[in-house]
Amino acid sequence: MTTTLTIEADRELALAVARAMNRVRDPEAGRLAREEMDRMRQETRQRVGTVEVAVELVRDCREQ
Repeated sequence: MTTTLTIEADRELALAVARAMNRVRDPEAGRLAREEMDRMRQETRQRVGTVEVAVELVRDCREQ
């Protein structure tokens, strides 16, 4: 099952890269990607809370 998912993911990635290189927009693919990212963001927020990584990185850069 993992091999099948990997092959399928590789195909999807190759198609997305080809579209991006040719500047072809797929509104449906964009909508689905945004929904997936929103879902993953919400799941992460529920699991670990709000993560303020950028703030710490900026502070570290200023100190150097």
